Amino acid sequence: MRFIKLFVVILIMMLGAVFTVLNADLVEVNYYFGSRELPLSLIVTAALGMGVILGVIAGMGRVLGLKREVNLLKRRGQVVSEEVKNLRALPLKEQ
Repeated sequence: MRFIKLFVVILIMMLGAVFTVLNADLVEVNYYFGSRELPLSLIVTAALGMGVILGVIAGMGRVLGLKREVNLLKRRGQVVSEEVKNLRALPLKEQ
C-alpha cells in the first residue's frame, strides 16, 4: 500500500512539473490596485488551490451536521441499552 501511495505522489509531482513547463508563459494579471506579470501555471495553481479551500469550507457544514447526528444517535443507543438492561433485571410476574 505504501508503494502505491508513493507511486501516486510521484506521478502527481511529475504531472505538476510537466504542467509548469508547458504553461511557463507570463500573463498580465489585473487586480484592483494594479497589475503584475505572473506565470500562467502559478495563476492556474492558485485558482485550483482556492477552489479546493472553498470546497472544503463548503463541505464542512455537512460534515459537522453528520457528526452531530452520530453523537445524538450514540446517546440514544446508550439510553436504549440502559433501558433494556433495566428491563432484564426486573423479576417476572407469575400469572
